[in-house]
Amino acid sequence: MRKLLFVIPLVMLGAGSTACATKKFVRGEVGQVNTKVQGLSTQLEETQERTKKNEARIAEVDTKADEAGKSASAAQSSADAAKADAAKADAHAAAVESASKKLIYEVVLNEDEGNFKFGKVELPDEAKQKIDEMVSHMKADPKNIFIEIEGHTDNVGSKVYNQTLGLERAEAVKRYLYEAHQVPLHKINVISYGEDKPVSPNNTKDGRAQNRRVVIKVLA
Repeated sequence: MRKLLFVIPLVMLGAGSTACATKKFVRGEVGQVNTKVQGLSTQLEETQERTKKNEARIAEVDTKADEAGKSASAAQSSADAAKADAAKADAHAAAVESASKKLIYEVVLNEDEGNFKFGKVELPDEAKQKIDEMVSHMKADPKNIFIEIEGHTDNVGSKVYNQTLGLERAEAVKRYLYEAHQVPLHKINVISYGEDKPVSPNNTKDGRAQNRRVVIKVLA
C-alpha cells in the first residue's frame, strides 16, 4: 500500500509538467502567429498606402491628359474656323473680281468630247488638247484675264458625292493649267455645282453624258 501511495503523486507530477510544457508551446506558437499577423497587417497597410498614392498620380495624369486633349481640340476648332473664314474671303474676292469682268472665251469639256466618263475625274488627251487651244488663244490676245472653272455632274448618286466629284473635275483642269501652262493659281477660281445645273435631262443616257462636264470661262 505504501508503494502505491508514492507512485500516484509521481504520475500526477509528471502529468502536471507535461501540461505546463504544452501551454508554453501553445503560447509560443500563438505569439509567433500574432507576430506574423502583425507583420502582414503592416505590409497590407503599406501596400494600401502605395496604392492610394499611385491612384492619385494616375488621376492627376488623366486630368492633365484631358486638359491637353481639350486644348488640342480647341486649337483644331480655331484652325478650322480660320480656314473656313479664309476660304470665304477667297471666294468673295473671286466673286468680286469676276463680277467686274466680262466673258471673252468659254470651253466646255463633256463626255461627247472625250472627257469625263461616269464617276471619273482624270483628264484624257482630248480634253487637254482643247485646253491647250484655249491657252493659245489667250496668249494670242493677252489681256488681264481671270479664269473660272465650273465642275458639273449628272444626278446619279447623292448630292454630297456629286458636289465632291464636280469639284475634283474642276480641280483637275486647274492643276493642268498650272502645271502645263504656268497659269498663276491666283488667276483661277474653282467651283462645283454638282448636279444642280444640268444642261440636259438626266432621264436619258445622252442627257447625263452632257451634264458630266467642266466649263472653263475666260474673263477679262
